[in-house]
Amino acid sequence: MGATAQSNGIAPHGNRRFTTGRSSAARLLPWLAIAALLAACSGPGADVPAPTQSPVAAGKLESVAVVTHGSPGDAFWNVVKNGAEAAGKELGVGVEYNSSGDPGQQAKLIDNAIAQGVDGLVVSMANPEALRPSIERAVAVGIPVITINSGESDSAKFGAAAHVGQSEALAGQAAGKRLADAGRTKMLCVIHEAGNIGANQRCDGATKAFGNAATLQVDINNPTDAQSRIKGALEADRSIDAVLTLNSQVAARAVDAVQESRSAATVATFDLNTDVVEAIRAGKLLFAVDQQQYEQGYLPIVLLQLYRTNLNTVGGGAPVQTGPGFVDKNNVDAVATLVAQGTR
Repeated sequence: MGATAQSNGIAPHGNRRFTTGRSSAARLLPWLAIAALLAACSGPGADVPAPTQSPVAAGKLESVAVVTHGSPGDAFWNVVKNGAEAAGKELGVGVEYNSSGDPGQQAKLIDNAIAQGVDGLVVSMANPEALRPSIERAVAVGIPVITINSGESDSAKFGAAAHVGQSEALAGQAAGKRLADAGRTKMLCVIHEAGNIGANQRCDGATKAFGNAATLQVDINNPTDAQSRIKGALEADRSIDAVLTLNSQVAARAVDAVQESRSAATVATFDLNTDVVEAIRAGKLLFAVDQQQYEQGYLPIVLLQLYRTNLNTVGGGAPVQTGPGFVDKNNVDAVATLVAQGTR
């Protein structure tokens, strides 16, 4: 949409001060730097020069809305929520978490937060274009936005302050390489959410590193059907000897599908939950890609607090990388307790 706006200085919540005379791009210069505290060592883009700090009134961060594309009951997003709420509690910031897997509904949740006049927004962008108008509206009225998890390549373009997450393409490549190194020769990559740009990037990266691969679309909201589809794919093509799922809940279904189909395929996954931990311990899962999603909830609240209270900016436009890491039989016991308590 390319929205523009009058510039503003940000005063404490409930007393935003708006002035005229600067474009939204100029007003956002201090924000476009917010990825440098951690991103200086976080990969590509770390050498991007930081924009010049513009004078802005320091204030107080009182309220942050976190709006994600998580499905109800998804263990992954529960950990993100736990991280955001923990940071809010420690910093004395009110954090309200909402989610919807429907892009249109997610956009409405963002619009609702804007109408409520929150001091900051944290948004995951599985479907960036569907959220773009809402995010640009937030930026235009002086609400800083930090994107998390998905939509890294569109974050700065939409006017967001920073992106916190892992590079999905690079994480996919790392997963594909590990499966190839394990001697697997044909991979099935299971996509659990239609239209999720991050899921596609993971499979594309895995295929690039692995080579011989096929994809399968399932619906995370219909786990029985997802298991049936994976089983059917394994029965139809006995040459498949590796299954890569992109979600911890789907991973458990893939493990069952391998057993039911009498396949010899190795299963690996993205993300952790207690089922994944137990499957790794039992030798039914080779590894899990860990993007440390607790940080994706926690760090944006801290970054917003630093800016609002002390005018600190970080990053120079580079993303803050939270992964990928790997959990396998060698380190699963070390993180098992943390997974159970909802922080990994």
